[in-house]
Amino acid sequence: MSELQRAATREKIAIIGMGCRLPGGASDYRTYWENLSQGKDCIVPTPSDRYDIRTLASQHQTKPGRLVGGRGGYIDGFDEFDPAFFGISPREAAHMDPQQRKLLEVAWEALEDGGQKPAELAGQDVGVFVGAFTLDYKILQFADLGFETLTAHTATGTMMTMVSNRISYCFDFRGPSVSLDTACSSSLVAVHLACQSLSRGESMLALAGGALLHGAPQYTIAETKGGFLSPDGRSRTFDASANGYVRAEGVGLIALKRLDDALRDGDPVHAVIIGSGVNQDGRTDGITVPNADAQVTLIERVCAEAGITPGGLQYVEAHGTSTPVGDPVEAGALGRALSIGRAPGARCHVGSVKANIGHCESAAGIAGLIKTVLCLKHRTIPPHINLEEINPAIDLASLPYEIPTRAVPWPDHEGPAHAGSIPSVSAVPTHTFCSKPLRRTERPVCRGNVARLPALPFCP
Repeated sequence: MSELQRAATREKIAIIGMGCRLPGGASDYRTYWENLSQGKDCIVPTPSDRYDIRTLASQHQTKPGRLVGGRGGYIDGFDEFDPAFFGISPREAAHMDPQQRKLLEVAWEALEDGGQKPAELAGQDVGVFVGAFTLDYKILQFADLGFETLTAHTATGTMMTMVSNRISYCFDFRGPSVSLDTACSSSLVAVHLACQSLSRGESMLALAGGALLHGAPQYTIAETKGGFLSPDGRSRTFDASANGYVRAEGVGLIALKRLDDALRDGDPVHAVIIGSGVNQDGRTDGITVPNADAQVTLIERVCAEAGITPGGLQYVEAHGTSTPVGDPVEAGALGRALSIGRAPGARCHVGSVKANIGHCESAAGIAGLIKTVLCLKHRTIPPHINLEEINPAIDLASLPYEIPTRAVPWPDHEGPAHAGSIPSVSAVPTHTFCSKPLRRTERPVCRGNVARLPALPFCP
């Protein structure tokens, strides 16, 4: 390995700002933390402005054109947006994917939270890395076989590339602008790529995260047919009654800088990323079945590059989908990894925010990462809810960690606090963090009036 490669490996990346829209009315990370601290279950019946559950729901998984559950995690203000604030005409905004709209809002707020003035960043090497998965608004616009819903703004309004490019364009950012889809790990793969871009000097600041919003029922129906979803719409990660995951919405971005640059500039620092990595499961018993060996290998590698052992972690935010197959595999893999180098008596906790908000798919990783950062900042691990009886395939007594069902203080430790976040069982990035104190700066505040835009009707 060259000296440059070694330097890149050692580069620490500061999280200086965060913005999000998450279920339970969490229009910012402070409300999100309140929900988690209180052990709030944010999964609710599907709102009528998404699609009509009365005609689509069924308890019979195999019934054609029907979905099970009829519940999920949903954000507020799904169809609200102020286009003039971002220099966008109402006509264009009406054909923009709501994911693009909410990402613009959250990008502004993440920069604002980090004490950054977007106008002063125009023309600079600011990178944007965004993970996305389903494009429901594209389904709606292209479902009209009369093609009357297709306009001059449909292409840019529905292309996946625009989830990142729209931000770069509106703010005049000149760094890399990357839209990516690695399914459930998309948003943390985006963070991984952003960290690499900063380490290489391609970007002087980066926004990274992901989005997923529901506007059409097709993917929920398809996932029903695949047997992935909970028939009763309950998320019970690691519980004996776990019977599938619950789909959820989410939008989240974090603002990143090289740690040395952030300290030089007096930026607030929420936490520091000291290592990240990505791998894939390869061939398993099924394309959706996880590979425990791949998970352990990645955790070991990332921790080694970060200069710690997995046993030095005090908290891990697990993927934890609430599936009877995936949960035990991940629990066992974490048990193997977290025992490596763990001192006798050194406590560790594991949890999953999906028990609170459901599975945000392409935004699941960023939801878990923001939770992990907040745990570090508040030195508290919130309760892991909906765990009444541990899955019998998980021998919790033999594992080197606990799953707290009530809020607990951060475990005693020497040196900096360390935590990790694992977003996916197919492309598994692991992000390990070292906490840093928040330093407040004067932050610009600029928000426009919200205008409600028309939503396109669903055409069956």
